[in-house]
Amino acid sequence: MASGNPASGNSAPGHPASGNATSGNTDQSHPLYATDRDVVDRLLAAEVPADDHLVDAARLLMRYEGFPGAHDLSADLAKMLRLWGLSREELHSRTRAIWEAGFRPAPAANEAVGSSFDTADQEQG
Repeated sequence: MASGNPASGNSAPGHPASGNATSGNTDQSHPLYATDRDVVDRLLAAEVPADDHLVDAARLLMRYEGFPGAHDLSADLAKMLRLWGLSREELHSRTRAIWEAGFRPAPAANEAVGSSFDTADQEQG
């Protein structure tokens, strides 16, 4: 008897479920899995979460809530909350306060590509 239970969460680290319909697996691969895996690993390493850790944790919890796949990420996000001693409600309460206090995430370096910022000097000439 095969032991390919998709609910068991036994996918290899760094490899999201493939969603292979021929095996009866209905799990999906999230297009941001690789990026999110790196963020979750960073969050798990944070003993005392900073504001940006809390914000990232909240957005990833919302992104993967009810998502049919990425079970390893969901499990690690739950583990992260336990390590930080927070419930989801406490996390969301804290992140609301962070945003209300004016928090804005730093732009990622790759977000500047293709923006108007890289053409501003050309327009002045």
